[in-house]
Amino acid sequence: MSRPTRARIDLDALRHNLRHAKALAGTARVVAVVKANAYGHGVVPVARALVGQADAFGVACVEEAAELRESGISDPILLLEGVFAPDEIRLVDQLGLSMVVHCREQLEWVRAARPARPLNCWLKLDSGMHRLGLTPEALVPAYRALTALPQVGEVVLMTHLARADEPDQPYTSRQLALFGAVCGGLKVQRSLASSAGLLAWPDAVGDWVRPGIMLYGATPLGDGHPSAARLRPVMTLESALIAVRDLAPGEPIGYGGRFVCARPTRVGVVAAGYADGYPRHARDGTPAAVNGHLTRLIGRVSMDMLTVDLTEVPQARVGDSVELWGARVSANAVAAAADTISYQLFTGVTSRVPRVYEAIL
Repeated sequence: MSRPTRARIDLDALRHNLRHAKALAGTARVVAVVKANAYGHGVVPVARALVGQADAFGVACVEEAAELRESGISDPILLLEGVFAPDEIRLVDQLGLSMVVHCREQLEWVRAARPARPLNCWLKLDSGMHRLGLTPEALVPAYRALTALPQVGEVVLMTHLARADEPDQPYTSRQLALFGAVCGGLKVQRSLASSAGLLAWPDAVGDWVRPGIMLYGATPLGDGHPSAARLRPVMTLESALIAVRDLAPGEPIGYGGRFVCARPTRVGVVAAGYADGYPRHARDGTPAAVNGHLTRLIGRVSMDMLTVDLTEVPQARVGDSVELWGARVSANAVAAAADTISYQLFTGVTSRVPRVYEAIL
């Protein structure tokens, strides 16, 4: 019998979340962001499930795009960070990709390129994130330079919102205003919103949206936001109890004895740990579910195992199922208890955890 830890991926939930994104987007087209192995969900099965429903796919690098092409996916693909060296433009051309241009160097690489077909470029403005993007003063000259090049096809203007996951924070309004002021005189398609912008800032929709985390059923706005109820978790990380024991008050559990039983405590040992991607620094009290009954983590997470409190789940036995996050246990709640975010939980699930795909592709 194989180790019971696995990640179940609900492709129907994935498609449901994309439909919700499209409803929020209205007439805007949708780039489904599948970078980082589709946030840990498996890029090829995820992309195949969304073919014909998303207008394009977004990836971080040429290698991720090539994996999609090699799997037979012919839909438009956008390189969200552009190319990292000028010779990669040859691969952009061969694979039929679109690419972000976010700096003067990339602009010069495009200028020097001689592709067989026109390059579609998404020109990025730094409106306040201050990672990638051209300054407001450089954006319009760069746009004019790109559109004058015969090797350039479609150009889209884009930016990225730094604090869209804080709906009451005025910084996003300032970014939107700056983007409008810089780009207002240009008759060109625009893209501003990723998941948080799409969920919380209707003025950010533009002509293209770029949903990522919301496709996978987690909200960047927190579980209390109305959007959370409309999203369906796609990944369920689950395992099983491999031991059950009863401990007396005063007995410690696990490495370092971080948790000490304050009462007679029934303890379940779960076959999952940080080598599977479960966060090592999850605190005592982090939620888990045994046979659908909510309980809590007690004791430090180790490489291959963690321990949960079964005192209020007296019927639990060896072999019973344990949900670490999914439909019953919010990934956001687990992430908060480990001082991280759901993005890191999903992308951190390691390769030794089998992905089991549910629903017909």
